[in-house]
Amino acid sequence: MATAPARPPDPDAGALRVFLDGEHRAVRERGRALLDSPEFAPVSGMTRAQYREQVYAWAHSLARAGHTGLGFPSEFGGGGDIGGSVAAFETLAHGDLSLLVKTGVQFGLFGGAVLHLGTRSHHERYLRAIATLELPGCFAMTETGHGSNVQGLRTTATYDPAAGEFVVHTPRAGALKDYIGNAAVHGRMAAVFAQLVVDGTSHGVHALLVPIRDDRGTVCEGVTITDCGDKVGLDGVDNGHISFDRVRVPRSALLDRFGHVTEDGRYTSPIDSPNRRFFTMIGTLIQGRVSISGAALSATKSALTIAVRYGLRRRQFGPPDGEEILLLDYRTHQRRLLPALATTYALHFAQGELVAELDRIFTTGDDEDRERRQLETMAAGLKAATTAHATATIQECREACGGQGYLAVNRFAALRADTDVFTTFEGDNTVLLQLVAKSLLTNYSEQFSDLNPLGMARFVTGQLVEAFVERSAARQVVGALRGVVPRRDDDGALGDRTLHLELFRWREEHVLAGVARRMKAGVDAGQDSFAVFLDCQDHVLTAARAHVDRLTLEAFVRAVDRCADAGLAATLDRLCDLYALHQIERDRGWFLEHGRLTAARSKAITKAVNDLCGEVRPHARALVAAFAVPDAFLAPIARDEP
Repeated sequence: MATAPARPPDPDAGALRVFLDGEHRAVRERGRALLDSPEFAPVSGMTRAQYREQVYAWAHSLARAGHTGLGFPSEFGGGGDIGGSVAAFETLAHGDLSLLVKTGVQFGLFGGAVLHLGTRSHHERYLRAIATLELPGCFAMTETGHGSNVQGLRTTATYDPAAGEFVVHTPRAGALKDYIGNAAVHGRMAAVFAQLVVDGTSHGVHALLVPIRDDRGTVCEGVTITDCGDKVGLDGVDNGHISFDRVRVPRSALLDRFGHVTEDGRYTSPIDSPNRRFFTMIGTLIQGRVSISGAALSATKSALTIAVRYGLRRRQFGPPDGEEILLLDYRTHQRRLLPALATTYALHFAQGELVAELDRIFTTGDDEDRERRQLETMAAGLKAATTAHATATIQECREACGGQGYLAVNRFAALRADTDVFTTFEGDNTVLLQLVAKSLLTNYSEQFSDLNPLGMARFVTGQLVEAFVERSAARQVVGALRGVVPRRDDDGALGDRTLHLELFRWREEHVLAGVARRMKAGVDAGQDSFAVFLDCQDHVLTAARAHVDRLTLEAFVRAVDRCADAGLAATLDRLCDLYALHQIERDRGWFLEHGRLTAARSKAITKAVNDLCGEVRPHARALVAAFAVPDAFLAPIARDEP
């Protein structure tokens, strides 16, 4: 009788953690140690007001520990490390998520606006006070009537040359600054985004620093602040509404890196094009989007750690007259958790590449438009992917733990509630995916600079789309002739990494070409441009998701290739296969419709995913242990039996 193959040894969780932590390992270890200290232990039973004060106290402690200002220049009390600051933020997401968002508003959004939109005088005056939390602030961009469409904000900042001041005003109810973190209780200054009006001419949205409370906490004259009240989650964050009644601030309050107003009332800018100026300004604030993407992954890792560990200790049912078996030994349970675990690893490696590119561009000051656009596209797509994955996976983990998962002490309630908003802040996911598709449709940002349906629809009527379609079609024909996307029913080919990559790449190009053809055909047929775009939005989102899936798989493959430890590489290789085949299985209807799979091959993929779940199952504990969720934030059901 043939001998069963020996089970491969478990990967070393410690070595895998080092590999996952990457170059910012020290920052992550320090963050975990902070979260594991008694000071940051989870709290419960507080009123909303008490909880907000506790989170504020925690934020001060983090600032004193130097864990929050890593992205600021060292001369202003920071660490001069953009990548490290994102890593620190990601690590905090294993703990209390109200603390995460509170610090994100203060040090990432408010501080980031001053750092990236201000000039030397603003840095010297404010950055050190922001880094130490001596000056608590807000990021006042979103309005009741405008969120994703930032260019349409209605708050005004009108220059008065006689007084040398800007007059900040909320002209209507829809211009109320809405959902502003730190506003309801603690903020003393806000970076207010408003239409800059000089000599009767609007020069688009700019940011100004506007005091909203004095040193004693009294709301400033002309400023009205109200509390947003109850939310689904994040009760430790004091979100508020802010309105301005002709509030005057000095000319120096304008964060004028991209637009300056002289004392006598002349507007100047290093960027002539208003659209390019706006998108350049917004692009400098991309770190917030990248950080939320990483934070969503950390919350997902926490949920998976709890659910997998519970599945490795809870027993239920079993063979007749036999002992009950572990939940994770059931194929159905493996199917619930292990593909999600593989996807989390895949997105982790894609996030790592995104952070490295952010760090490179911001550190080198690379202002090449194409490089910036690629970074913004990747950040938008990955943020949409990671936050959607977090929402779905945390819910699946909750259900996989049954009634125990419904108990607040086991953390799923807070994880689910507190991450729910991640899908809509720092960019609504649907809008972000449209931004991704817009970038894919053209390399000519000046000709396609407006992220709006009419601009997009008009663009695709040009010769650039015709050329794009022709190139894409040619690549598809060549690919088919070379057989890089086989249709055969050879089960052995399912584990071929080249097949996985080519299927993902072919799908992206095919869908993108289809979008361009469909939009152009509609306009050529005389349909209204706006109506054409609305009709194609489903296709646009599919193209964007296909692009993100391809980038994610390629990042996972590169991670496997660079892993020097053969044992770890073998485990990661199996996880990578599970990720790829699970994605193909998920979208097999599309692949069947387009002739890339036969029915027999589709069934074989399902069997392959089942087999891979069985191969990954013995390593599940080590795979989640490598996430290194701090012990203080492991739920009781995730701890070993005494």
